[in-house]
Amino acid sequence: MTEQQINGRISKQGDGTDGAQASAEAMETPTRAKNKFRDYAETILITVVVAFFLKTFVLEAFRIPTGSMEDTLLVGDFILVNKFIYGARSPKFIPFTRISVPQVKLPALRKPVSGDVIVFEFPGERDEIHPRKLLNYVKRCIAVPGDTFEINNKVVYVNRRRLPDPDGVRFDAPVARPKQRPNNRIFPPHSDFNEDNYGPVVVPNKSSILTLTRANIQRWETFIEREGHTVEYGPDDMILIDEVETYSYTVERDYYFVMGDNRDNSLDSRFWGFLPEETILGQASLVYWSWDQDISVMNLLDKIGSVRWVRVGNIIL
Repeated sequence: MTEQQINGRISKQGDGTDGAQASAEAMETPTRAKNKFRDYAETILITVVVAFFLKTFVLEAFRIPTGSMEDTLLVGDFILVNKFIYGARSPKFIPFTRISVPQVKLPALRKPVSGDVIVFEFPGERDEIHPRKLLNYVKRCIAVPGDTFEINNKVVYVNRRRLPDPDGVRFDAPVARPKQRPNNRIFPPHSDFNEDNYGPVVVPNKSSILTLTRANIQRWETFIEREGHTVEYGPDDMILIDEVETYSYTVERDYYFVMGDNRDNSLDSRFWGFLPEETILGQASLVYWSWDQDISVMNLLDKIGSVRWVRVGNIIL
């Protein structure tokens, strides 16, 4: 056998290198697929975690469902809320469940001040200890803890000084409801206030002391029960808080007084009471989208045509 024939046989049979390489590539293919899947999974997980963090502690989007803040905010406005400024809190419940968990609060840059437009968890109707539904409201902060608040013929006073009306304030009823006509839906119950002539009242702050009598206890009963205590009555005008006779109560939280800019069409602190600080979610900052909410998305062309471009990007003041 010639050398050429021997070399030819060797060339045809090969030295096994190509086969080994093909086998290695076949083994690497599942590994590469696993690595790609892991990369995708890690990317998605990181994105979800970052989005959750931003939504919880920095910015969250809300939609305006009612006209209580017209003409500052319109029905169909979509707004961004700065949750960081007042010290954002972690969720009360595990996502998608009603299982409560301890909350973590970040340090606040500052507290709400009069004039801020704030988003908060609705604390409940005037006579409710706990709200029936979990709802988020948006109103304007009018008075802060310790302030004296009053309305005189639709004019708002804080600490006896007239509070200028916001640029977007709206009054649909030009004539004020007289002082002699109390509204039985107003807060506090059994007062002689109405929505146009209200107070004066002092917005409670932590550690302030309320003097209680049988003449005024019904005004404060729900307020005290919302702070986690029981109120009962005994003989001879006796008042019992947590089954202990007492005629004063020390407030445990800071509170705010809020109103809608649509003053004649807003259910606010005038009707359901003081707003606890821990229910405040953040400051309404920016309108990022706005269109006519009454037009169905099924009618896509009309819906797109209803976009209020002039409102997109507006800073909320």
